[in-house]
Amino acid sequence: MQQKLRRWNQYPYMTIGLIIINFIVFGLMTISGGTENTQNLLKFGAIFKPLVLQNGEWWRLISAMFIHIGITHIVLNMVTLYFIGLQIEKLFGHFRFLIIYFVAGIFGNLVSLLFGNPLALSAGASGAIFGLFGVWLMLGESFRQNPYIRSMARQLGLFVILALVSSLMESGIDVYAHVGGILAGFLVGYLVGVPKIGKVDTAKRIIASVTLVALFGVAIWILLTQ
Repeated sequence: MQQKLRRWNQYPYMTIGLIIINFIVFGLMTISGGTENTQNLLKFGAIFKPLVLQNGEWWRLISAMFIHIGITHIVLNMVTLYFIGLQIEKLFGHFRFLIIYFVAGIFGNLVSLLFGNPLALSAGASGAIFGLFGVWLMLGESFRQNPYIRSMARQLGLFVILALVSSLMESGIDVYAHVGGILAGFLVGYLVGVPKIGKVDTAKRIIASVTLVALFGVAIWILLTQ
């Protein structure tokens, strides 16, 4: 029984569950009118700034994380989530992983609302996924004495830079959500800690926590006063 529980505890069911939910939503959208149909995107919860600010539909900051526009969008995101999610969920544990994912995704969408095109539709799990890359940067800073973590952090750091540059060069990509996700992921990694690897310096955890709360507060305050 203990072996079964241990095996189940090691299974990345949060990552797999998120992928399944994303594909279910994609299938429902496809059946009900298409994943590139504007009205359908709005119906399922894509972010549209006037609806969020004027109608108070803040729930779209979460629902948009499960909506993808076109098959290429969801396939690329879900493949990336699978590989990076397996690593982060194994290192941080199931619930810490889930906290990182949602905090990064929500903050990425807040940054997108602040700086993105106010009349554009925004959707996708990219902000949350980039948050998982941001966590790797946190690991590289906190556990750089670990050869594997140091090597992975450098490689993924280079990938993040290239991805952001590519985002700037291509139209239709929400680079603000990516940047917000990376920043939130980096900070929330300190907040939740990673006991499977080692202890994170208390001062760093406090500073990161205060900074993260402050960034959320400032972003929401600016949006509410616009």
